[in-house]
Amino acid sequence: MAGQHFLSQRLCGLSIALLALQCLCVLCKPTGRDAAGSILAQSSRIVPEYVTRHAPLVWLHSEDPFRPADLLQHIRHTTPAINQTRISNLPELGLDNLALLNDVGGGKIALTSNDDVTTLPAWLYGSNPDDSGRIANATPCVVILVEHNARDVDAFFFYFYSYDRGANITQVLEPLNRLIEDTEHGMHFGDHVGDWEHNMVRFRDEKPIGIWYSQHVSGAAYDWDHKALSMKDERPLVFSAYGSHANYASPGDHIHDSALIDYCNSGRLWDPVLSAYFYHLDPATFELTHLFQSQSNTSTASNLTSFFYYTGLWGDAQYPDSDPRQKTVPHFGLKRFVSGPQGPIVKQLVRKKLSPDHPGKKSWMQWAVGIFMALYPCCLRGWRAWVSASVVITLVILAVFGIMVGVKFAMKRFRARRGYTKLDTDVPLSDMNGSGESPGLHSPS
Repeated sequence: MAGQHFLSQRLCGLSIALLALQCLCVLCKPTGRDAAGSILAQSSRIVPEYVTRHAPLVWLHSEDPFRPADLLQHIRHTTPAINQTRISNLPELGLDNLALLNDVGGGKIALTSNDDVTTLPAWLYGSNPDDSGRIANATPCVVILVEHNARDVDAFFFYFYSYDRGANITQVLEPLNRLIEDTEHGMHFGDHVGDWEHNMVRFRDEKPIGIWYSQHVSGAAYDWDHKALSMKDERPLVFSAYGSHANYASPGDHIHDSALIDYCNSGRLWDPVLSAYFYHLDPATFELTHLFQSQSNTSTASNLTSFFYYTGLWGDAQYPDSDPRQKTVPHFGLKRFVSGPQGPIVKQLVRKKLSPDHPGKKSWMQWAVGIFMALYPCCLRGWRAWVSASVVITLVILAVFGIMVGVKFAMKRFRARRGYTKLDTDVPLSDMNGSGESPGLHSPS
C-alpha cells in the first residue's frame, strides 16, 4: 500500500509539472499579431480591417453650409504668407512638398486665401456626402495609426474643413449675451480659414477600448462601453457642431467655454474612411508611412506625407485691427477673424491617455467667464445678486474689522515685551537718592 501511495504521489507531481510546462509554452508562444509583427511588416502596407470596422461615422449638422473639404484643393486656393505678405518664387504646392515651407524664414507661415473670405467663395463650402456617406472626388479625412507596440494601436481620424464659422450672439448664454452689441447683424466671431477636428479610437489586441472627441481647445473621452456613446454596426456616432465642427457623442445643444452653445443634429451622415488617406506613424521616430485600404491602390507612386510635417497655419493669420474685415466684440476683445489652425502634427499623437497629455491653456478671460458663469445660477441671478452682494459686503467689513483688532492687539503685546512701561505716577526728585534729602552739592566731611 505504501508503495502504491508513493507511486501515486510521483505521478501526481509529474502531471502537475507537465501541466505547468505546457502553460509556460502557451504563454511564451507568440500570438498571431506578434508573429505578424508591425502593421508595416506586410509589403503591401494594407490598413488593418479592425480599424475601418470600428471607424467613426459623422453626422453633419443639417443647416451647416461648411462641409468637409479636399486637402489638395484647399492648398491650391491659398498662397503662403508671412505677416500678411505673400511669398513669391515657390513651386506649385501639394501634399508631396508642403513641408518645404518650414524652411522659409521670417515668421509663421500661413496658407492665406486667394479670395476675400468675407465673400465666401465656393471652395470654402467643401462637399456634401452622397446617400452612401461617401464624398466623391475629394479627400477630406486623414487616418493616422500610431502603433505603440504589438498590442496597442491608436487610430486618429482627422476631419478637414476649409472654413470654421464661430458663434454669434444667439449662441451666447445669459447674461453675457446682453453685453454683446449686435451691431453687425448676426456677426459671428472666431471665424477662421481651415479647420482640423478629430476622433481617436484606442485599440488593444485589435479591439476598441475607448474614444476621444475633439471639442475646441479641449474634448471628451469615453470608454468604449460607455452609455453616452451611440453605435451603428459597431461604429461610434459623432455629431459635428454647426459652424465650429466640434465633435460630440450626442445630438442637441452643448455648452463650451462656459458661455457658448454648439448645436448638433442628425443632418447628413458622412463615412470618413470612404474618402481618406491612411498612414502609419512610428511613435519613436515620428516617421509617417502611407498605407492603403486594398491591394488595388498600392501602386500609387506618391507617398503623400509632406503635408503632415508642415508646421504652419492651414488658413489666414489673424487680420490686424486696421484691416476693414476685422471687427472686435465689445467688452471681451473677441475678434471676428482669428488665425487658422496647425495640422495633425501638433495634436499630441503620442499620448498615454485617451485625452491629450497636455491640455490647451485657457486665457485669463476664459477663466473669469468660467468663474462668473459657475456663480451666476446660484448667486448672481436676479434677487440673488443683491443677497450675494450684501453677504460679500458684510464679510468684507467683518474681515477689515477683524484685521484692525488683530493689529491693535499684536502691537500692544509687542510693546509689552520689547518696550518700556509708563508709570501712572511720577517719582519725586527727593526720593531719587534714597535718603530723603534734597538733592544738591555736599561738602566733604
